[in-house]
This record gives sequence, C-alpha cells and structure tokens, in this order.
Amino acid sequence: MKRHTAREKALQALFQIDVGGIEPHAAIANVAEEETDPFMEMLVFGVVEHQKEIDDLLRQHLEKWTLERVANVDRSILRMAVFEMKYMDDIPFNVSMDEAIELAKVFGDEKSSRFVNGVLAKIKETLS
Repeated sequence: MKRHTAREKALQALFQIDVGGIEPHAAIANVAEEETDPFMEMLVFGVVEHQKEIDDLLRQHLEKWTLERVANVDRSILRMAVFEMKYMDDIPFNVSMDEAIELAKVFGDEKSSRFVNGVLAKIKETLS
C-alpha cells in the first residue's frame, strides 16, 4: 500500500476512534480492505498512544479555536500530521504537511486545507 493510501485509511480509522469511540484494532479492521499496512497501523496506534501530547501541542497553536470545536475530520488530520512531524524523524515536515493539506482537500470542507496548513505551519516552527 502506498503511503498516501495508508494515510487515507489511517485518517478514516482515527475518525472512527474519535467520533465513534471505537477501539483502534476494530477501526483498522473496518477500513482495511484486505490486509493492514504497517505504516497505517503505526499512524493509528501512534496517534492513540501520544494523543495527549499531540492535543496539548495543537491547543497551544489554535488561535480563537478550541480543539473540541475543530471539525472532527480536521482534528483527525491534524493529529496524524503532528504525530508524523513530532515522532517520525524519517518523514520531512513538508511531506507531512503536504499530505495533511491534500487529505483536508478531499475529506474536509472548502476551508479545511487552509486551516490545516496554518496550524501545521505554526507547529513546524515550534518543532524545527
């Protein structure tokens, strides 16, 4: 599975976990068509494991928003991108950001990609 596709599946699983309270293994099983992908699993389980730290970082960089007020899909995209940026040294920040913006264009509303880009740009400055 290509990494872009793995990110799409991970996003769908993270959305189910966030909105439906589904257990991570079940969410992965729901979105995996046949076999799971190690990268997708790393993203899902990594976000779940580090969600408190990720959410704290997001809260610090949201202006005039609370994390709970952010659209569910945007919140899942941001969590996944921040996980990549903070915990996966082999992925350049710009790749994580570009992928998140593309996911926001597909799964979010017309303002999602700009919002995601703005938040991640601030986080990139902090992590650089």
